[in-house]
Amino acid sequence: MAHQTIRYALEDGVASIALNRPDKLNAFVPEMHDELREALAGAPAAGARAVFLTGEGRGFCAGQDLGQRKGGETPDLSETLDKFYNPLIRTIRDLKVPVVCAVNGVAAGAGMSLALACDIVYAARSATFLQAFVKIGLAPDSGSTWFLPRLAGTARAKGLAMLGEKITAEQAFEWGLIWKVVEDERVKDEALGLARHLATQPTKALGAIKQAIDGAWARDLDAALDHERDMQGALGRTGDYREGVEAFFGKRKPAFRGT
Repeated sequence: MAHQTIRYALEDGVASIALNRPDKLNAFVPEMHDELREALAGAPAAGARAVFLTGEGRGFCAGQDLGQRKGGETPDLSETLDKFYNPLIRTIRDLKVPVVCAVNGVAAGAGMSLALACDIVYAARSATFLQAFVKIGLAPDSGSTWFLPRLAGTARAKGLAMLGEKITAEQAFEWGLIWKVVEDERVKDEALGLARHLATQPTKALGAIKQAIDGAWARDLDAALDHERDMQGALGRTGDYREGVEAFFGKRKPAFRGT
């Protein structure tokens, strides 16, 4: 389909998606939600074994486009979350393939939530992260109240949410919010390169890792051990496991097919 608010390409097993409202710092509008969610959800069926997500222009995503709210009726924000933001975050977390994100500028409000929902996050050295919600009288949403304490700890989560202060990419890295800080001119290429690498790896194992770690907070140790047992039982029957073992004994690089 033709996209109006995102750019999409599928190559070498990677679905590359760029938010494409650069004049608005890629702020969310309903059309972007629909196009982004459809592109993400359809990527594996189209042959993608990894997803690369970034933003066009000088920002990653400034969150909700408040220009659409000016002078209009006060929206039911719970309905907005139910219809747009929550399905988007669930789509990313439910994908059975890894999502690599390159934050190329400001990630504010739900834009920061979007980045945190991804599996591996690179940030440009000049990028900033901001829980902007409190600035307009709101609390964090789109998963941020779940992500922040788990990634950065309770004290930092409350500080970020209550003060609404920007943090740098270096701070985000030091606090465990992202994977890596890269020079501005290289951030997209390096993140895309990682996505291409992941697209050559054992896809079912990567999906299982993602689901196991995301669900770990809901399990005690006994449940985690049982989950690992069941997970390994299933992965041990995959073609990629057989290929990995054969490559090990053959002293060669495995050729994983995602099967």
